[in-house]
Amino acid sequence: MRFSWPKSILALFLVLAGAIGVLYLYGALRWRRTTRDLHAKMDAARLPSRVTTYDPRDLAGLPAPVQRYFRAVLKEGQPVITSVRVEHTGAFNMSQTAEHWLSFTSTQHVVTHRPGFVWDARISMAPGVAIHVHDAYVAGTGVLAARLLGLFAVMEMPAAPELDQGELMRFLAEAAWYPTALLPGQDVQWEAIDDTRAAATLRDGATSVRLVFQFDEQGLIVAVQADDRYRDVNGTLVATPWQARHWDYQARDGMLVPLQGEVAWLLPRGPLPYWRGRIERVEYDYR
Repeated sequence: MRFSWPKSILALFLVLAGAIGVLYLYGALRWRRTTRDLHAKMDAARLPSRVTTYDPRDLAGLPAPVQRYFRAVLKEGQPVITSVRVEHTGAFNMSQTAEHWLSFTSTQHVVTHRPGFVWDARISMAPGVAIHVHDAYVAGTGVLAARLLGLFAVMEMPAAPELDQGELMRFLAEAAWYPTALLPGQDVQWEAIDDTRAAATLRDGATSVRLVFQFDEQGLIVAVQADDRYRDVNGTLVATPWQARHWDYQARDGMLVPLQGEVAWLLPRGPLPYWRGRIERVEYDYR
């Protein structure tokens, strides 16, 4: 005996499948257009770099661990990076109180002057179902939005100075991926703390951030910490200690850059990691 679907059920199934396909396509196209708009706005705000190559003589006066860092990761004459394209894989913790990790893939575009980035991610909720995320700092404004299938709002942070500050912190903390952005003449001001730590201050328009960089015995950046990055706690922004860690340094375009990292909130009960990722591909532009 051969089973066959009633024609009405089969027709309904085909209509539903077609509608879902249209929904997926519309969401992808709409998200792609928003991403292009963010890139265009970021590129329009770009400024020419005042420094074009790395010269070790320019390190005079910097804190000792910062000088060791540049000598470890750069070679004399290294061109100054103007933009970067990074592809990541990793996991994102969806819980604010425990650990609920979901895998993600992402592409991130960065410009170093004026500082800006657009992180475009897909967090996998189920096979074929993803949350699209924009985490960005564009022309002095922070952006943080997530939409299921690129259409349905899951989270969208309103514009606020606290969001601008947090996104500029992210740009500075991730500068180990594009180390020439930390050189003298690139708007970062360094302050000595001790033999393994130094503070970096970056200003962009009305926004100013200060992070403490921790260096290891080889001179490499292993951690970056802030005392007051704002965290959304039940709709309220709360200044919270925050840390980004870097490891697995490898040579890329003549520079040593970390390929793996983790980001966490430093809560009274202990660290709460929320991002763990690996760089799968990185491309630099020096024009």
